[in-house]
Amino acid sequence: MDANIHLAQIEPTLGNLEANLELHLAAVDAARAAGADICLFPELSLSGYFLKDQTAEVSFAPDAAPLASLRERSEEVSIGVGFVERGRDGRRFNAYAFLEGGKTLHIHRKVHLATYGMFEESRDLGPGEHFRLIESRYGRLGVLICEDAWHLTGGWLYFLAGADALVVPSCSPARDVSRAGEGLGSSRKWSKLLSAQALLFQSWVLYVNRVGCEDGVTFAGESRAIDPFGEEVGRLSGLGAGHLPVALDAHATERARLKTPLRRDEKAWIVRRELERLEGAAP
Repeated sequence: MDANIHLAQIEPTLGNLEANLELHLAAVDAARAAGADICLFPELSLSGYFLKDQTAEVSFAPDAAPLASLRERSEEVSIGVGFVERGRDGRRFNAYAFLEGGKTLHIHRKVHLATYGMFEESRDLGPGEHFRLIESRYGRLGVLICEDAWHLTGGWLYFLAGADALVVPSCSPARDVSRAGEGLGSSRKWSKLLSAQALLFQSWVLYVNRVGCEDGVTFAGESRAIDPFGEEVGRLSGLGAGHLPVALDAHATERARLKTPLRRDEKAWIVRRELERLEGAAP
């Protein structure tokens, strides 16, 4: 996968679709001017995160006006954007749309909703049920929305399907302030997780987190790119908005997979067999 990626680390305004759409359009225009092929935004970038009773109000169907405006821009720059999707059955989903060539190419619904500690996603949102590749003109992409990345099954399924890159949009708070010089504990954990995903699945990993504050919670930013060897090649430090350009190189992916042929030697049929055995043994 050869592509110039633009990670847009933005600060959305909670519940303000109009203001957030303008923020997106400006970022896409900046990405296009910088020669980007793809512009990626964080989780729920069009709505903000701690929505609670605003969830239904800011939700919309994929053919509604906010995505229509961005679809027009996607004629020149492919776009990944987070929003609250209103399904035909009335359920709402934490969704991520990939727009390309003036079309909605793919929508991923967050499978693993975070419902613990400060997170209450299952209160207002339904879970997704699929991990399907995006067949972009630039390569094959798999989306893992924040908590999805903490469950290895999603990344593994994309690995089996031949993903070139994993896109990880996030709304991760800044937590675990530790001793001076060590940075945020939450950031260190993300570094280990993302590098492990890249190394095990021999794919580029593109993590785009948001910044700003909502409901007394500060979001950590720290958007970054990891190469197929598990090495970080770029990061936005600090808690401010910014843009990170990343050049993805298909040769790096090829080298990683030739050096250690993990996909060739994977035995997915054993996993299927063992899952069937465990299911049969369940009380």
